[in-house]
Amino acid sequence: MDRVIMHADIDHCYAQIEEMKDPHLRGIPMAVGGDTEKRHGIILAKNDLAKASGIITGESIPEAMRKCPQLKVLHPVYGDYVFYTEMVKDIYRRYSDRVESFGLDEAWVDLSASRRLFGDPVKTAQEIQQTVLRETGLTVSVGLSWNKIFAKLGSDMHKPFGMTVITRENFRGVVWPCKVSDLLYVGKASARRLASLGIHTIGDLAVCPEVLLKEYLGRNGELLHRFANGEEAEPVKVSGTHRAVKSVGNSVTMIHDVDDIEALRPIIRVISEAVAARLSEQGMEGSVITVFLRNADLLWMSRQRRLTEYTAVSDGIFAEALSLTQQNYDFSIPMRSFGITVSGLRQCSSHRQLSLFQDPDAYEKNMRIDQALEVIRGRYGFRAVCRAVTKMDEALTDFDPKGEHMIHPEGYFTGRRMNDESL
Repeated sequence: MDRVIMHADIDHCYAQIEEMKDPHLRGIPMAVGGDTEKRHGIILAKNDLAKASGIITGESIPEAMRKCPQLKVLHPVYGDYVFYTEMVKDIYRRYSDRVESFGLDEAWVDLSASRRLFGDPVKTAQEIQQTVLRETGLTVSVGLSWNKIFAKLGSDMHKPFGMTVITRENFRGVVWPCKVSDLLYVGKASARRLASLGIHTIGDLAVCPEVLLKEYLGRNGELLHRFANGEEAEPVKVSGTHRAVKSVGNSVTMIHDVDDIEALRPIIRVISEAVAARLSEQGMEGSVITVFLRNADLLWMSRQRRLTEYTAVSDGIFAEALSLTQQNYDFSIPMRSFGITVSGLRQCSSHRQLSLFQDPDAYEKNMRIDQALEVIRGRYGFRAVCRAVTKMDEALTDFDPKGEHMIHPEGYFTGRRMNDESL
């Protein structure tokens, strides 16, 4: 008997939670977004009235305000969002012990075994929707299928408070006409490559020869071909299962564009310290440093380097990130956003293999400095102590990089990784 997988998605989650907290917001165009003064000004979520004005998630707040001058923008309150989304997931857990989160607002729920207790899965899914609405005031849209990929696709098809059932009998009529970009893990770059092959729908992808997809997209092409044909069989993880941390990072959109490496140096230092602190909290060290850069034209690039030894200290992360940026970015277009991640992780070792040219005491000294900074900041606040370089432009470095959760768990695939361009 086929599995029954439900994917549940809280409709326009952040905005709906704000409406639940203040029902008056339901009658006006409203969105949740970042800080316009500090340039973190994008739309994170919007209500239906804002959507009707053409506002889309991810656009800048100034662009949204031009479309809808009366738009009310609220700053996100992440603590509330975590609290209420966990309340919703606790309802899912009444129906199955396999509830796997996919971000704050989404989750897969395996209802296969639940049929013995609750009967028809479609009625069970409807009961879950009604229970969430009754107990939290929030609506969720759901998709039901025999695999996680189609269940996720189904939950996006009819919103809000919708349900889509995708079966082996109807998936060619329901799924295959959809845009190929609607398929999970088809990113912009993959969609462009597929379009160059004449592949515009999921159906086009499904009937394309697998060998051709592998030639153009590598192993990702094989995986996407399987997805399009409903051959995905990844299990829904048991509730409480923790995915392995695969990378740790932070990024920031600067309060003003930066046009040379010296102006960027304080930003690199602050973010390096935050990444090192997160590694320390996890008891991990990494061997790959990646920098992410976005220029004033909103174009992204990334560069990475594999180290000869593992590191978890801010000085080492800073030096590599600075070097990567100097070698790969000429500032002919000013830089707007900057980020660092450390990957290739392992648990910290008590024994370190040092090169012949490395000071055996320097690593431990830098580690102790990082630890002392974190102790002081933990007790008196992030700005209680700082490096002198961050005083070069205090407005530029006036942010707490640890204020946003940026620890990245293992992706959807257990033990596998999609290429960066398709994520």
